[in-house]
Amino acid sequence: MTTSEVAPPATAGPAPRAVADTLSWFALNAATANVIMQLALLPVGHGVAESKVESGRADLHPVKRLRTTLSYVAVAWWGTEDERLAMRAEVNRSHRHVHSAPGDPVKYNAFDRDLQLWVAACLYRGTVDVLTVLHGRPDDAYLDTVYAHASRLATTLQVPRDRWPRDRAAFAEYWETAVRRTEMDDVTRRYLRDLIDLRGLPRPVRRTAAPFHRFVTTGFLPPLFREQLGLTWTRRDQRRFNAFTRVAGLADRALPRAARCFPWNVYLWDARRRIRGGRPIV
Repeated sequence: MTTSEVAPPATAGPAPRAVADTLSWFALNAATANVIMQLALLPVGHGVAESKVESGRADLHPVKRLRTTLSYVAVAWWGTEDERLAMRAEVNRSHRHVHSAPGDPVKYNAFDRDLQLWVAACLYRGTVDVLTVLHGRPDDAYLDTVYAHASRLATTLQVPRDRWPRDRAAFAEYWETAVRRTEMDDVTRRYLRDLIDLRGLPRPVRRTAAPFHRFVTTGFLPPLFREQLGLTWTRRDQRRFNAFTRVAGLADRALPRAARCFPWNVYLWDARRRIRGGRPIV
């Protein structure tokens, strides 16, 4: 696999290269925080925590789940129309088994477009949060371009293009309303705390990595979501987080393009290889 094979395409649909390069290595630090935001909508949380598709559960198969999620985002952001259709078909195959049973206290269905829209909205919000933490708030014109491109995060699922809020102002209204509907119960809270503490990894890895993982995850979470999980965050924690992200921003500017886009570019390469070979992507 050469450098050119793992580099993202020079353009991604109508987006300029600057937007195609939005996915960066540093975004992995915010990945669990983004999952928490997604699962804070109770039907999404129960759909994941109670999923019968065990091969896709992060608590049971964290490495495979990471590949699935990063491949989805990479194909949605950089992929061709045919590749995005292939990804949608694969996601649909997996989602077919994710729905509540009669009598379940929380009703959910993975094909619910409102739930899919929330997941895509969280992915977009996380992308902008990482950009802002690394390099400061981008200008409005750039943010508008990123926002228009981010509709692919929704339409690569089953959300029609006209369901994506028409502009950033409309998205802000949607987000404010949707966040008010978030809540956690014992099922989702226990599942998410296990994710933060890396319970699915071997104990030696967990003991080494979990403290830092908890720190960066809490740092990327908006206060409301911290409160719902019962996570503490002090001014000293915020100062440490700010120092960490400043150093990361300097490192990001110094890296060559292929390194900045790692590992998303590798997962895109792998997804394309799987599509060509007729192998499962998720």
